[in-house]
Amino acid sequence: MQDLIHVSLRRHLPGREIGTPTLLGEGSDHLAYEIDGEIIVRVSKSADPGERQEAVRREAGLLALVARLSTLPVPEPVFADEEAGVLAYAKLPGVPLNEHPVAEPGRLAEPLGRFAGRLHDAPLDQVEHLVPRDVYPPPAWLADAERDYRAVAGHLPPDGRRRVEAFLGRTPPPEPKAVAFCHNDLGAEHLLVDPASGALTGVIDWSDAAITDPVRDLALIYRDLGPEVFDRALDHYGRRCDAADRERAAFYARCSLLEDIAYGVETGARRYADNGLANLDRTFSG
Repeated sequence: MQDLIHVSLRRHLPGREIGTPTLLGEGSDHLAYEIDGEIIVRVSKSADPGERQEAVRREAGLLALVARLSTLPVPEPVFADEEAGVLAYAKLPGVPLNEHPVAEPGRLAEPLGRFAGRLHDAPLDQVEHLVPRDVYPPPAWLADAERDYRAVAGHLPPDGRRRVEAFLGRTPPPEPKAVAFCHNDLGAEHLLVDPASGALTGVIDWSDAAITDPVRDLALIYRDLGPEVFDRALDHYGRRCDAADRERAAFYARCSLLEDIAYGVETGARRYADNGLANLDRTFSG
């Protein structure tokens, strides 16, 4: 794999000194590497040449579109090698918010609200050829949350279990009346911040981007930064968010919090479990 990356980099960045790629992580369909602390390279895992080409073409097109839409920095392609299944983009500055909580999370409300509003306003005809429609109804979310709760109930304090069980016993909210272009995984792990100033420096990992319920993006602000920051973000959202939308935001936040705790417990990624447990009371209050 590293030989493939070097060949692709030499082809598209001739004359540049190339260091050894460092594996950052692995998704279901790609591997991600960092090179010289400056470039991120995603390599398709598909053995089918047509699938590799399509995956790179689509992701490069998506990132180019997002760069035009976004009010915050996003990864921009350096090159797309469709034949090799390699996409390279410049590494953004900053560290993931889930690894470096900021002292004043309320300061993130305005930029996140504006970012979400601009993204959700994108004309669907500009994005529907680049991302799928993600139609997953609230009852399915609730069923997943029940499964995740069974896996982690023993890790929750008694009061937390009572709150979660009360939530799981409720009827899920109705489906949304409209959909929009969404990042669709706008959690703290995909928000970069400057450790010194606490300012947002970028939004990464657009692999789950989809046309779906726009409240899903807002729900992760609720989950990771709290209901107060969520309310303040809505002041800058620029789109209507009614009582039904707020109900779904709290619903998705609670389901996804259980998912994060279960992921952390089951995989050993303790940061996800610890952050989820720390945010349990405020997410399930009310």
